[in-house]
Amino acid sequence: MSMSTCTDPRIPARDACVVRDLIERWAREQPDTVYAVFQNGEQWSYADLKKRVEAVAAGLAARGVTQGDHVAVWLFGGREGILSFLAINYLGAVFVPFNTAYKGKLLSHVLHNSDARLLVAHGDLVERLDAVDTGPIERVVHVGPAPAIRLPLEPFEALAEHETVCPALERPVEPWHTQSIIYTSGTTGPSKGVLSSYLHIYTNAGPETWHFVKSDDRFLVNMPLFHIGGMGIIFVMLARGGSIAVMENFSTDGFWPFVRETKTTCAFLLGVMATFLLKAPPSSGDRDHSLRLAFMVPFTETALEMHERFGIDVYTIFNMTEISSPIVSEPNPTKRGTCGRKREGVDVRLVDENDCEVPVGEIGEMLVRTDRPWGMNHGYYKNPEATAEAWRNGWFHTGDCFRQDEDGFFYFVDRRKDAIRRRGENISSFEVEAEVVAYPAVREAAAYGVPSDVGEDDVMVAVAPVEGQDIDPAALLTFLADNMAYFMVPRYIRILPELPKTPSAKVQKHLLRGEGVTDDSWDREAHGFTLKREKLKA
Repeated sequence: MSMSTCTDPRIPARDACVVRDLIERWAREQPDTVYAVFQNGEQWSYADLKKRVEAVAAGLAARGVTQGDHVAVWLFGGREGILSFLAINYLGAVFVPFNTAYKGKLLSHVLHNSDARLLVAHGDLVERLDAVDTGPIERVVHVGPAPAIRLPLEPFEALAEHETVCPALERPVEPWHTQSIIYTSGTTGPSKGVLSSYLHIYTNAGPETWHFVKSDDRFLVNMPLFHIGGMGIIFVMLARGGSIAVMENFSTDGFWPFVRETKTTCAFLLGVMATFLLKAPPSSGDRDHSLRLAFMVPFTETALEMHERFGIDVYTIFNMTEISSPIVSEPNPTKRGTCGRKREGVDVRLVDENDCEVPVGEIGEMLVRTDRPWGMNHGYYKNPEATAEAWRNGWFHTGDCFRQDEDGFFYFVDRRKDAIRRRGENISSFEVEAEVVAYPAVREAAAYGVPSDVGEDDVMVAVAPVEGQDIDPAALLTFLADNMAYFMVPRYIRILPELPKTPSAKVQKHLLRGEGVTDDSWDREAHGFTLKREKLKA
């Protein structure tokens, strides 16, 4: 067994949490066990994985990558993405993925901040590099055809075309060493690079934290590498000696056929993915599949519909790139809107703006810390100010507001920056969206505040319809007025074919908020739609 020099019982052995040691362990102990299956039917055993990863790692080493170096990766996922991720860590180097939507100043910022000399990029993205200052990048390895640019280029296949011996490590890779730098969304300022150790990603969803995911499970990977929901799943199944099923692009029509073909048992459904699946027409094959559990984030009443219709256990969590699943639910929780309860190994507080704890039942920002050293992020790369702000008073500040009930269940209220205040009432955009999506013709929704002519905010909601259906704003408002507090009912409704989203399927609410009340927005006040309770409030 590969052992760490650390005797702290909270720190697992290297071959439980360090990528290089895990690959070598499973290739030795279970070489024929399948690690990855792909959409075209291709499969990699653990012996295959070790051979492929070593070959790419040797190619990277031949191009100057050494232990501790940063290597940038600009890919959505796929075979080359998985090999890049694991080969970089196999060398003891730091994996630095970033969003495939980046361009212009944001792209230049991330490249400079990364301190990476080598970039692995999709060929379709390479042209963007010529329009920006690429900072320390000296060489680009491209996946798929790429146009000539000012930087030296070579194809990904060249990394493994020669039988180069992968160099030995100068020193062991330890669990507390930096494994990755993952960039935050950057919707409110320049993207911040989250420093994660091997212990962080292990704690995030490892065998102790997600104890209901087993070594014989096959977990769907349908999120990008630069998202913790993509990279994290690849790692946590490696940590279990389990397997992954790699879905290139999520689609409602293709989801269940893919699950059946690959014998997938676990899935992570972010945002509207579950809604899309539920709003597809019911069929006799709804329970004819291998899926046994799914995570739903955020958790709404549709979770129980998923359980009842598809026969799967549904879990939810609260997590973000910087932390490690501090709140985890039991299967099929019956409390509406819950994220679950605090798991073992973490401390959680809800506080006001002065970090003073709020009473049970009141709303406060969630602060987190772990019992295990290195069990969460260890700062933002080259950003000491943001690190100090986030970690002030010895706790990590999530920026998310929750309330807790007397039974210890937590309920997400809103991002601090997304909260809406209307005529003295604090409104959760999350709760507004949950009610709007309950309307049968609505496929997805985003609620946000726009400036009111009487001060504070008016509530606006952008919606996209279920395919083949139309949304009547007046009918939608009548439905909402019957189902939600009067002060939460939107004043403005904007109907769009699709809501703007990031490559990780998160709605870009800041873009909608920035456009404000547009010419195509429906205004209930202009149409004479009144709410009975508003007259009592006035």
